[in-house]
Amino acid sequence: MKVKIVNKSEYPSPQYATPLSAGMDLKANIKEPVTLEPLERTMVPTGLYIELPAGYEAQVRPRSGLAAKKGVTVINAPGTIDADYRGEVCVLLVNLSREPFVINPGERIAQMVVARHENVEWVEVEDLSESERGAGGFGSTGIK
Repeated sequence: MKVKIVNKSEYPSPQYATPLSAGMDLKANIKEPVTLEPLERTMVPTGLYIELPAGYEAQVRPRSGLAAKKGVTVINAPGTIDADYRGEVCVLLVNLSREPFVINPGERIAQMVVARHENVEWVEVEDLSESERGAGGFGSTGIK
């Protein structure tokens, strides 16, 4: 699938790291390092602008290594970029650790997955069909 991109950053456009990767790394398009204090959040620009086809979205997700090793994650994960959005792709990061985290220019801060989605048309009814699960949720199936 071909997707239009305007890359105003100093870095190459996102690429898949391996042939079977689902996500492409997004890099911080900043001029100076930015310190993210514990429990602080910030919006990090990428310098990227995309035009997705109808029926697709781009999901901005945490990088697992950054989350596991540094406690830094995408606060609205997954962040959704709609097909009609034409603004800059930015990443909302939060530092959930007890230590300050420095975001350096060009650092890989998140990953982006492009996915197909459906639009629904609601059909209002009085009742829903029965299922084995019923209304059980939030741990109703146990932990083992």
